[in-house]
Amino acid sequence: MRVIQFREALREAMSEEMRRDKNVFLMGEEVAEYNGAYKVSQGMLDEFGADRVYDTPIAELGFAGLGVGAGMNGLRPIIEFMTFNFSLVAIDQIINSAAKMLAMSGGAYNVPIVFRGPTGNAGQLGATHSSNFENWFANTPGLKVVVPSNPYDAKGLLKASIRDNDPVIFMESELMYSDKGEVPEGEYLLPIGVADIKRKGKDVTIVSFGKMMKVALESAEELAKDGIEAEVIDLRTVRPIDYATVVESVKKTNRCVVIEEANPIAAISSEIAYHLQRNAFDYLDAPVIRVNSMDIPLSYAPTYIDATIPNVARTLEAVKQVMYKK
Repeated sequence: MRVIQFREALREAMSEEMRRDKNVFLMGEEVAEYNGAYKVSQGMLDEFGADRVYDTPIAELGFAGLGVGAGMNGLRPIIEFMTFNFSLVAIDQIINSAAKMLAMSGGAYNVPIVFRGPTGNAGQLGATHSSNFENWFANTPGLKVVVPSNPYDAKGLLKASIRDNDPVIFMESELMYSDKGEVPEGEYLLPIGVADIKRKGKDVTIVSFGKMMKVALESAEELAKDGIEAEVIDLRTVRPIDYATVVESVKKTNRCVVIEEANPIAAISSEIAYHLQRNAFDYLDAPVIRVNSMDIPLSYAPTYIDATIPNVARTLEAVKQVMYKK
């Protein structure tokens, strides 16, 4: 099977859907003439023209609102934020318009729109460009929130998101755009709301999503050297969450560690831990442990970044705590 970059998988997903459906279009900052801030949309202006690949001003509230209106009127917009940190400027349109329109219109108006772009830490960009908003948007009824971890998942999930009749928040990572992975030539879609077991194991369940899956899988490799077989689950989507896959895994392993880049308060990892104590309490041999970023704004200094976000060492320590809990 061919190997392509994460950015190429996203580009293929958008291009295939735009060829398939003339109502799909791409709009955002630098997506056209500059070929995308991270070259995700490279060549799309040449293929589809300025009528379907739009550069916008630095006005997220404005072009997000244009996208919502277009979705209400039968089009299928893909709205790219250069970073989801900038989505805060547009959050009124996302939360109060896109997410609530179907309910407030009594079912008269769907908003089939995808808001996509990078989320979380991307190196030395400072605190205002390094936030994680997955749990923010997952808290909102009416939205679906997708966070892929590799090129194969990214393509299949983005195609499914573009075809979905509900608004989808599709969150990537600047640190993953150059990642390579196997992606088949033919068309495929992956269902929203279905987790994937990336590694089978019997001793402990490690749950994560997005780029933190790298930490999860590397941690599992290290644990295997000590004879601990970790089952690693990639949630893929954090609204809806595939609780059933996590619960069934914990019923087998009796232990769970959740890795998430977001700060710990009201996080996705909190929700997973709560759901397990409600639905798998009798199977747990130790409390669920979460590995989150420290509860501080992310620093610019690389040494502080390394100390703040989840890493393999902290994950191994968490696994040891749940494995050897007396």
